[in-house]
Amino acid sequence: MINSSLKQLSQHLANKQCSSVELTHTYLQRMAQLNPSINAYITIDAEKSLAQAKAADARIAAGQAGPLTGIPIAQKDIFCAQGWRTTCGSKMLETFISPYDAHVISQFDAAGAVNLGKTNMDEFAMGSSNETSYFGGVKNPWDLARVPGGSSGGSAAAVAARLCAADTGTDTGGSIRQPASLCGFTGLKPTYGLVSRYGMIAFASSLDQAGPMAKSAEDCALMLNVMAGFDERDSTSVNREKEDYTRGLPAMETTQPLKGLRIGLPKEYFAEGLNAEVAKVIETSIAEYKKLGAEMVEVSLPNNNLSIPVYYVLAPAEASSNLSRYDGVRYGHRAAEYDDLMDMYMKSRAEGFGAEVKRRILIGTYVLSAGYYDAYYLKAQQIRRLIAQDFAEAFKQCDVIMGPAAPSTAFKVGEKTSDPVAMYLEDLYTIAVNLAGLPGMSIPAGFANHAEGTPLPVGLQIIGNYFDEARMLNVAHAYQHVTDWHQHMPAGLENL
Repeated sequence: MINSSLKQLSQHLANKQCSSVELTHTYLQRMAQLNPSINAYITIDAEKSLAQAKAADARIAAGQAGPLTGIPIAQKDIFCAQGWRTTCGSKMLETFISPYDAHVISQFDAAGAVNLGKTNMDEFAMGSSNETSYFGGVKNPWDLARVPGGSSGGSAAAVAARLCAADTGTDTGGSIRQPASLCGFTGLKPTYGLVSRYGMIAFASSLDQAGPMAKSAEDCALMLNVMAGFDERDSTSVNREKEDYTRGLPAMETTQPLKGLRIGLPKEYFAEGLNAEVAKVIETSIAEYKKLGAEMVEVSLPNNNLSIPVYYVLAPAEASSNLSRYDGVRYGHRAAEYDDLMDMYMKSRAEGFGAEVKRRILIGTYVLSAGYYDAYYLKAQQIRRLIAQDFAEAFKQCDVIMGPAAPSTAFKVGEKTSDPVAMYLEDLYTIAVNLAGLPGMSIPAGFANHAEGTPLPVGLQIIGNYFDEARMLNVAHAYQHVTDWHQHMPAGLENL
């Protein structure tokens, strides 16, 4: 049951092979067994989850079920959910109970899905390993000595260990795709503006985007059908006709379903910085796409190497502004003792924020200051435009772009915490997509061997043009029809 696709689970519920309550119990039991060692969830409320499951069973019995009605999913703890603790992985919001639902939460509630709980994450989504969470780091289910990636590491571990049927995440610089690669599942970052950011706790507002995290492309398509849509409460939400992202998934009636598809391979993605074992896996997956009929085209993204420095000017600048609201006055952590208002501000923020968040606030405040705005922030925005233009030129030659989602497999816990730059380089292949506002996804492509144990998952990144999610899902689904990498799960967790 735990390895079933979302469509299969929906069929089981419709055919009365199981109830939503029984299915929810199954996941809650796995969570009770595995979460203490993996730490994927921050908040679990079995009573709330089972009440939703009971309501879903009533909808199914009344013939009012949708594709996700009764399906137990988890939500990244960056989404406000009414009556649920919503912490964003920070001491600053440790006791915050949200009085309202984020748009994403309300969409899943309307679809009849069951919320299993709130998943762990890097504090305020700042990190690439899920080690900055105030509630402790998340462990990679493939190897508990390694990180799951970040910031959506709790969501990633939950999907990989089958502690939910699917999950939500957010991607500011790769925080869906990088953990999807490190944990061996499918993760999709939609076009900026496709999914409402209302009720999603802000990190960098011009980069943040919510997306689905699930076992397969088909599952992500079903999730995106629920998540996508215009929301007037979000000024960046795009008002466009709603799509059915499952409609274009190929039936695989021919041996070459992707004949005529042009796949762009950026030469910058296969240069220095890419682990040799990871490169082998990516090359093998590209060879599989050739068998499916696709044509390979070399393209160039000449400014890709500037994406990390640009990101670490712009994202901290926006974070500095967004996080100024946490001052101890209205909500969030307040210092127990202080002398005056300024002292309260300083102590509350010093106590409430972790080291990585403080580092980024300081960087952001610096680059926005009067003497440095033109030299750093303005210049970074100009280069951001060049990065977007690089993609525009590349898409004149190809339909989708492919390459690695991460430069290496999952690294060891604590290996990079003392070197922020090394940690930042984990997003080498993902950040440019966010800067351009494009959609991107990571799909399981195989396993890379390493000297210290079990082979670890590798993700293939697929990048599409604006609002081209349907084509990307089509391309991913075709690959997953002829491979089974997306069906693998960590050893020892299958029969729990």
